[in-house]
Amino acid sequence: MSLRVVSVIGATGQQGSAVARALLKEGTFTPRAIARNPDSDAAKKLVAEGIEVVKGDSLDKASLVEAFRGSDAVFAFTVPIYPMSREGPNELVQGKNIVDAAKEAGIKFVVMTGMPSILKLSGGKYKLALFYDLKEEVEEYLKASGIPNATLYLGAFLENMWKFGDLKKTPTGYDLTIPRFQPHEKQAFTWVDRDIPQCTLALLNAYNAGKVAEVNGRSFPVVNANIPYGEVRGSPAFDEMYDAHAEYSGLYTATPVPNPGLVALGVRLGTISEFLEQEVKTRYGSDGPLAGKGEEPPHPGKK
Repeated sequence: MSLRVVSVIGATGQQGSAVARALLKEGTFTPRAIARNPDSDAAKKLVAEGIEVVKGDSLDKASLVEAFRGSDAVFAFTVPIYPMSREGPNELVQGKNIVDAAKEAGIKFVVMTGMPSILKLSGGKYKLALFYDLKEEVEEYLKASGIPNATLYLGAFLENMWKFGDLKKTPTGYDLTIPRFQPHEKQAFTWVDRDIPQCTLALLNAYNAGKVAEVNGRSFPVVNANIPYGEVRGSPAFDEMYDAHAEYSGLYTATPVPNPGLVALGVRLGTISEFLEQEVKTRYGSDGPLAGKGEEPPHPGKK
């Protein structure tokens, strides 16, 4: 019997590639990687690993319809387009294209990653953090579409420690560059490479087992830790995001860690201790690829 196909948006990026590889390894589903450029090195690497790659762009609904055809489910997310605006191409346009294409292609279940609206959470106080607000608008559009769905809410990516050079090894220890939070203010953190794939698989397995009603329309914060972080200025949108995070204790502190809803689906989220042992030590230890590195890649929140 052929396996059910899951189309994965943004499969050459961090979230998508992790999910596509996890689907291939777990074996219940067949991943179909969707990439804007199937000829890129990242796409070719997926092909070499045995993953089908097809062309598709979230700003081009017709391309998504063709890419989705023959799939049972979709894993998707939207990405900010800078400068962020409610006009023109943005995350809401991407999200509506994904949902509309999924409906046209007969998709039976959609898993998206997203975030809650800071505008709503603050009662209108914070108006500029569109990468949150537009994601929730996409979520509401998905819920209204009639397609069974579930959303994974994300915190700060733990992997940004090395992706953006936030963590640097020094002769006496480590320096961690953090956003503009007070030492006591809690923030939510997500171990993307480890836990987004397994949470996605848990939701897909619920769908596959005929238990979609248990997850349909629900939002699941994927929080590995709610802990204090520890000044970045220049971008009003990022300033408001950090202010809102500080004021509302990282957005997800009402969610126990680990999330009982995900635990009930069989998910075992990683801990900060495991992340430090498995990820940070292997990269920053004496033999790791980032040992002694001090350079800092561009960060979207800095100017």
